Amino acid sequence: MAERPVATYSIAACDLAAGQWGVATQSKFLAVGSVVPWAVPRVGAIATQAYANPRYGPDGLALLREGLSAQEVVDRLTGADDGRDHRQLGVVDGGGGSATFTGTECLDWAGGIAGAGFAAQGNILVSQDTVEALAAAWAAGEGRPLAVRLVECLAAAQAAGGDRRGQQSAALLVVERDGGYAGLSDVLVDLRVDDHPDPIVELGRLLDMHERLFGKTPRTAWLPVDDALAGELRERLARLGYEGDLDDALFRWAGNENLEERLDGVEAVDPVLVDELRRQT
Repeated sequence: MAERPVATYSIAACDLAAGQWGVATQSKFLAVGSVVPWAVPRVGAIATQAYANPRYGPDGLALLREGLSAQEVVDRLTGADDGRDHRQLGVVDGGGGSATFTGTECLDWAGGIAGAGFAAQGNILVSQDTVEALAAAWAAGEGRPLAVRLVECLAAAQAAGGDRRGQQSAALLVVERDGGYAGLSDVLVDLRVDDHPDPIVELGRLLDMHERLFGKTPRTAWLPVDDALAGELRERLARLGYEGDLDDALFRWAGNENLEERLDGVEAVDPVLVDELRRQT
């Protein structure tokens, strides 16, 4: 095999109750997110690595759409691939079924664990402790948002040893039907750290920023805009140069701060907006 191996660890997983599927991965490889993670809501999630066959992503998702199970997809993909002994693959299907595959020629330590709703795998690892930590962290994170849970899995895997060559890049992909920007995309989270000395920590920082900008506070927790709050908002916006009707001024400020996803009129406001406006003024 002439190409460089995508020596990495990853977890493909789903949260059926939330209607979300995703993949998180870390590697001593430039821009691991450009190769390993693939997912489509209500269809499944795939991680392809080692001497990766990137076609496993779209081809595997197509098979999942046809109704094949995770294990059937693994069998079909690897069975048709002469390079299967060098491949590693994790698949979670639309019903939460899972399967993982490690070719016999993958570099040590290499292996995987599959269970309800997840498939964890890695190669060129310090030891099997890394994959076991992925699985244990997945179980321990039940009830947490999928994106957060997946990043926590990466952190646990790194603490257990990780890639024996070190760290370089990390990525997180989570999909949900109409869960992305403005409800017009299925990509809920797509974050990549392509080259960084501490990519998992950086990925966590980006996820925190993503949540601040694009997260959803339950409407029951929004603040009603009474006269006192309306007056405060107008005063603070004016200090920043946003004058005029409150509706218009708040819209212009929120758009400038990339917080438009947290705004819906001025009868009630997301407390994240109010906190940020107070922080700036």
